[in-house]
Amino acid sequence: MSETTTPEVEDVIDGAPKDHFNKAIDEAKAAALALGKQAQDYAGAYQAKFADTAGDWTKQARERGDEALDRAYALASEGKAKASGAILSLGKLVEDNAATIDEHAGVTYGDYVRTAGKSVQDFAAQLDSKEFGEIAEDVREFVRTKPAVALGIAAASGYVLARLFKGSDD
Repeated sequence: MSETTTPEVEDVIDGAPKDHFNKAIDEAKAAALALGKQAQDYAGAYQAKFADTAGDWTKQARERGDEALDRAYALASEGKAKASGAILSLGKLVEDNAATIDEHAGVTYGDYVRTAGKSVQDFAAQLDSKEFGEIAEDVREFVRTKPAVALGIAAASGYVLARLFKGSDD
């Protein structure tokens, strides 16, 4: 009869099954480390992609802001040119009507009208020759030195604009 050997209990616990369990634990640790590394790689890639996208958006926002600023400056320049042209035309109209005032009211009043027309034309030329920064500084200085007059001008301008844009109720 051949003798069969049965493993001892200690051999089963200390032997192959324990090694198999340890090996499974080591494999799980290695897989977790690999998964963590992969997650870090993905996070780094997404972080770089986000940084690039944010940089692109910032660049586009700056470009759009610069375009808007250029467009606003062009529109303001156009508006300034139109306003100074209109004021100049008004000054010429006033000055051209001085002869009619001479005939109806006298030369003294005609001279007042000529002086007023010339002053309006000078103002238009001065407005046309200045840059926006200079105009803004002149307005600030005027408001600082004569706040009551500035407030009155603002109120009158608001009233006139409201009347112009209100339209007709008829």
